[in-house]
Amino acid sequence: MLGVLLLGVLAPAGLGISALTELQSRGSQCVEYECFALFQGPMNFLAASRACESLQGHLMTVRSSVAADVISLLLSDDSSVNSRPWIGLQLPQGCGDPGNFGPLRGFQWVTGDNNTSYSRWARPSDQAAPLCGPLCVMVSTAIATAPGEPAWEEQKCETEADSFLCEFHFTTSCRPLAMDPRDPEAAHISSIYSTPFGVRGADFQTLPVGSSAIVESLGLELVCRAQPGTLGGHWSREAIGAWDCRVENGGCEYLCNKSMGEPRCLCPSDTDLQADGRSCTKPVALSCNDLCEHFCISNPDVPGSYSCMCETGYQLAADQHRCEDVDDCTQGPNPCPQLCVNTKGGFECLCYDGFELVDGECVELLDPCFGSDCEYQCQPVSSTEYLCICAEGFAPKPKEPHRCELFCNASSCPADCDPNTPTVCHCPGGFILDEGSICEDIDECSQGECASNECRNLPGSFECICGPDTALAGQISKDCDPIPVIEYNQDHGSGEPPVSPTPSSPTGPPSAKPVHSGILIGTSIASLSLVVALLALLCHLRKKQTAARAELEYKCASPAKEVILQDVRTDGMLQKF
Repeated sequence: MLGVLLLGVLAPAGLGISALTELQSRGSQCVEYECFALFQGPMNFLAASRACESLQGHLMTVRSSVAADVISLLLSDDSSVNSRPWIGLQLPQGCGDPGNFGPLRGFQWVTGDNNTSYSRWARPSDQAAPLCGPLCVMVSTAIATAPGEPAWEEQKCETEADSFLCEFHFTTSCRPLAMDPRDPEAAHISSIYSTPFGVRGADFQTLPVGSSAIVESLGLELVCRAQPGTLGGHWSREAIGAWDCRVENGGCEYLCNKSMGEPRCLCPSDTDLQADGRSCTKPVALSCNDLCEHFCISNPDVPGSYSCMCETGYQLAADQHRCEDVDDCTQGPNPCPQLCVNTKGGFECLCYDGFELVDGECVELLDPCFGSDCEYQCQPVSSTEYLCICAEGFAPKPKEPHRCELFCNASSCPADCDPNTPTVCHCPGGFILDEGSICEDIDECSQGECASNECRNLPGSFECICGPDTALAGQISKDCDPIPVIEYNQDHGSGEPPVSPTPSSPTGPPSAKPVHSGILIGTSIASLSLVVALLALLCHLRKKQTAARAELEYKCASPAKEVILQDVRTDGMLQKF
């Protein structure tokens, strides 16, 4: 099966093989951690090199006499006559004198170097003519320069050789299966080995890790494995326990015993058999604390005697070594005022919804809005926090979040309605309640607030652009001809401004002539009338500059067009008269 898979890998590589199924091994040998195999051709140098690489190896390098002996051994076992396989030696493109390039004459190994302590050319260097690459090398016993040592022969790389030699390297290896020499039947037990590079046979000195061994007569199949970090491999299998004691001591690390019929592994008295049923390990000495789950108390009077104890909230289990949790919530009366939840080694007290655990007692939570100073409405956020909210169209003041201010820059805004009495709604200054719950802006310009000056209506307000004939010419104001406010003091308590003397008035001191009583009475009546007139004028100015607020806020209209808003509580609506 492995050979079929190998051929399937080589097929797409274009190896130039007419019938890939003819690729077969003619033999293999392993020395320590290196294996060499002879494969059948015909195949040119490039195709042979690719075939070796597909098996995780490369064409064979012959750097020592040991490798040369392996080639002699493999070729002597080969039944073909005058076998001439490729080895991994080639001359790059170009020409040169072979006598000036050392023992390899300018050739290089397929590994990219020219290191060697051995060479065996068919023609000595002093007899060789200058060579021009590319050339590749075959080995042949027919032209050996010394007995048992195949010679190297230069050939064109396109030439098809009848075979090629591959080399493989491994980090770990196993020896062939060892049979029990005391059992006469063991000598007749044969094994067939399969290597990772697809060579099968019965004669190996070593086998690389990953090789398998089949003992057909015993129905036994083993694999060469190695523990991480070790250099030596061992034969093993997935099944637990010993196998036939005649082969590799049944796989047992110490002793294989078949006196009970079935083979089983035994370990020395001071070791324990491991889970694989074949390995032995010394038990780890346990201290007193390793024997108990929580606490171990040694008895000094009796060596080796001890007792186990558990932490608070636990109790000893039936084996007197482990510790079990105690359900504190079921031990006698409830340790909590309301709810008890058991935990590992303890318990936790909880309260019902609407209660809070304070100093071990469940206390009913107060409404966080209780006593709040929210101007409009309070909304609980948690058991201890609240948030002041405002009606639609209003927002909390940045510096006074408990108070609300109008947040509208349009000609209509949602009215501020009582959430408990939706029919009672209020509008901000400069707006009037329209149908439904919408506050519409009052157009002060249409009411002649700016008189003959240019007027601009604003949401909730207005402004006048004062004309050139006004006291505030060119300025923006709500009154272009303001009446100066008369200040009062103790000297002029009546509010009458001092009269400037006219040109005809005398500038000298007043006459000392007595005043008639009728003149005094007339003067008093005139002064009183002047005070009343001034008070009326002051009231008129205050009404004009400040919007009067009732339960519905509104702006005072101009004297030409007065708007009266009255809160009609009979139907909860504001009407305009």
